[in-house]
Amino acid sequence: MTAPGRLSDPYASDGGSANLADILERVLDKGIVIAGDIRINLLDIELLTIKLRLIVASLDKAKEMGIDWWEDDPALSGAARRRELSRENEQLQARIAELESRHDDSRDAHTEVVRDG
Repeated sequence: MTAPGRLSDPYASDGGSANLADILERVLDKGIVIAGDIRINLLDIELLTIKLRLIVASLDKAKEMGIDWWEDDPALSGAARRRELSRENEQLQARIAELESRHDDSRDAHTEVVRDG
């Protein structure tokens, strides 16, 4: 029997304690943020600051919140890695074309000097 005016425990199941799967489901569904700062000072001079931020949420919830950094990280996303490789390839091709153009220009200049000489 429940006491009148008392709210039920949101993590409790039908009369028993909540199991780990229920708690994990709720955390991933709603998300949780843990934040903390560590600051080391010596004589009022800040030597070191470490900012810790931990977000635990499902991918869908994270995307809802606008967090999607893993999609652009080549170490975590195949599509991001392909984009990076494609960009590097284009830069290398442009650099090769530039070097070949310089080489052709210097060879043409050398040929003209030889003909004039």
